[in-house]
Order: sequence, then structure tokens, then C-alpha cells
Amino acid sequence: MRLLIIFIAVPLIEIGLFIQVGDKIGLWPTLLIVLITAITGTWLVRSQGAQTLVNLQGSFQNMKDPTEPLAHGALILFAGALLLTPGFFTDSVGFLLLFPPFRMFVMQSIRSKLKTSNINFKTPRENSDEDVIEGQFKQVSPNEDPSGWTKD
Repeated sequence: MRLLIIFIAVPLIEIGLFIQVGDKIGLWPTLLIVLITAITGTWLVRSQGAQTLVNLQGSFQNMKDPTEPLAHGALILFAGALLLTPGFFTDSVGFLLLFPPFRMFVMQSIRSKLKTSNINFKTPRENSDEDVIEGQFKQVSPNEDPSGWTKD
């Protein structure tokens, strides 16, 4: 139900803002503002997205939890979609999402509503009988059986 309200309210807000701003400054300046915010937003999304990608790669290389860089990347991607959508309200929210403290606030509010659990993975132990699976195999050349399957 909330999503339906959002899909109805956001376009109505945008239309109202377009009418108000267009009435105050005129059509062409209004359209110019929309174009400038889209270009500026695209540039900011690209630069912050590249930095987030570097942070994500660093977390993988250091064997750290990649959740935070992934969440930042998702919010930056969402900000880019909002900034490319024509409108003053969506541009405002998009620019707010490009502000790292606001992203942290959004992530903390989402995190507080999520229920998580930890998964412990068993690390393989060297020379342990628990990790050995007994079996038989027969090496077959590709010319003998084109399917790769053999019968013993």
C-alpha cells in the first residue's frame, strides 16, 4: 500500500513543483535547471560510484565484510536513477543520497528494520578424514565416449 501511495504522490509533487517553479522563473530556465541537475548528478554518481567500487574491491582483497560498500553502491545507483528522473523533488532526494552522512543514516534506518543471522562456514582441515570422499574413477580419453560418461 505504501508503494502505491509513493507512486501516486511523487508525480503529483513533481507536477506541482514544475508548475510553481515554471510560474516563477519561466519555462526555459526551469528546463535548464532540470538539465543541469541531470548532468551534474550523472557526474557525481560516476565519481562516487567509482570510489565505492574501489572500496568494495578493497574489502574483498582484505577479506572484510562487503555489505557496507555494496549498500553504498546500491544507494548511489538509486540516487542516479532519481537524478535522471526529471523533477525537483526526485533531484533533491537524489542529491541527498549522494551525501555520505545521509547515506549512512538511510543505511542505519534500514538496518534497524532488518533481521539478520550469522552463518558459520566450516573451514576445511588438512589431512582430515571428515573431508575425504571415497570413490573410484576411470580416466577416459575423449575419443572413447563423446558424452564423457562411462560405465564400469
